[in-house]
Amino acid sequence: MASQRTLLPRSTPAASGISSRSIATLLDRLEARSVECHSLMVVRHGHVVAEGWWAPYSAERPHLLYSLTKSFTSVAAGLAIADGLLSLDDRIVDVLPDHVPDDISEQGRRLTVHHLLSMTAGHRTDSLAEAWQREPGDLVKGFLRVPFPEAEGARHAYDNPTTFILARMVERVTGRGLPELLDKRLFKPMGVDHAEWDRVASGAAFGFHGLHLTTEAVAAFGELLLRGGVWGDRRLIPREWVELATGRHTDTLQIEDWSENPDALCGYGYQFWMSRHGYRGAGVFGQLCVVVPSYDLVVAVTGAITQEEAVLDPLWECLLPGMDHVGSTRDDGILADRLRRLSLAPVPGSAARERSVKAGLDASAEDSALPDGTTVIVDPVDDGWLLRLGPYLNVEVGHGEWRECSPLGRPVVAAGAWQGSTFVAELYVITTPHRVRLSVDADAGIAVATWNTVPLTSPSLALHLWSPLMTRPDVA
Repeated sequence: MASQRTLLPRSTPAASGISSRSIATLLDRLEARSVECHSLMVVRHGHVVAEGWWAPYSAERPHLLYSLTKSFTSVAAGLAIADGLLSLDDRIVDVLPDHVPDDISEQGRRLTVHHLLSMTAGHRTDSLAEAWQREPGDLVKGFLRVPFPEAEGARHAYDNPTTFILARMVERVTGRGLPELLDKRLFKPMGVDHAEWDRVASGAAFGFHGLHLTTEAVAAFGELLLRGGVWGDRRLIPREWVELATGRHTDTLQIEDWSENPDALCGYGYQFWMSRHGYRGAGVFGQLCVVVPSYDLVVAVTGAITQEEAVLDPLWECLLPGMDHVGSTRDDGILADRLRRLSLAPVPGSAARERSVKAGLDASAEDSALPDGTTVIVDPVDDGWLLRLGPYLNVEVGHGEWRECSPLGRPVVAAGAWQGSTFVAELYVITTPHRVRLSVDADAGIAVATWNTVPLTSPSLALHLWSPLMTRPDVA
């Protein structure tokens, strides 16, 4: 894969006033707590001072950002407002009149861009599932039909459709799709030439989810915000919008089914979370862009992390104490070598290259990635294996190394081994936080395929490997 251009200059921790040992301590903490990071980039005084990817993840790979996408949609709204095409007081019903249900409530009629950006529309919980259930083909209309138990502006609730509607409003007033708008106004001027978007069946970008960017592009976005919207000698985002979007607009409450994370209770801006230190764009499973102005610091993280505090706590407790403590060039070298060697654990076991097996998929296991009864065939080929998963999904698997293929248009990276009479493979959907563990019992003729973390849009492995990427094809 061709490398993306370098977006940020490089330096060393010592030259930028950070102790390399504090970054090493951060890595120690993550490893001790079995936190599955896929990448880490630390930027101080505008320079990348530490960067690493846990193989098979790598620098040139875009990674699904989940709800970190929301912060980019906020910037798109800010651009539309700066252009005089939208205002914080504009109402949904006025901008998107063709999406207004006949039974809309008076509160629904009053909802504005401000309420969407701050997620204070009046729902107590995320309305996404109910809104799509009420109106499978029109999420805007479905959202407006979900009852509002709280007054608008009174209470924050993490509510995904607010960002979807915001994206549609920006598109309506600018006449451009969200991806096209951000490509022209943000990504291309920054030098980001590879932004991918997950979409619904109509072709619209989710807005609240679905952007794929490299780790460096995420870090560069944080640096752009830290510099008040200026990139090089060019202003890309109005300073007023950066300050407004990353400022605190509402209190936040403990969200049901979320872990108790102190940073989740620090307040919410306009599609940005406030933190104990600075602010952040955040996506589920640990996709983070952390900006700490007081230290002139940006940290970008991707991973498959079930609890956000598993990363934020070590940042505050390990990394920040190393600010403004100059380390040694020797420590810098030790850290750089460690970062180069980061890797997720390979599948242990033997090659047994003459062995093949055919089995049926048992989907009764929780978090199954394949339909029940799928025929699974494992054949040895080229110092590895070829997996045939049903009639059309063929995946190449390496032994002692990761092997890449794109059976349906999007890449999957896989490695495997025999463990006694069981063949085990890890299938990384490499542009996402997710992977599938396939276990094939040759004696019983039974296979099981389960996700490490189930994708929020669909558990179907095939759906995440199709190109173009469209993980909600039932939504027009």
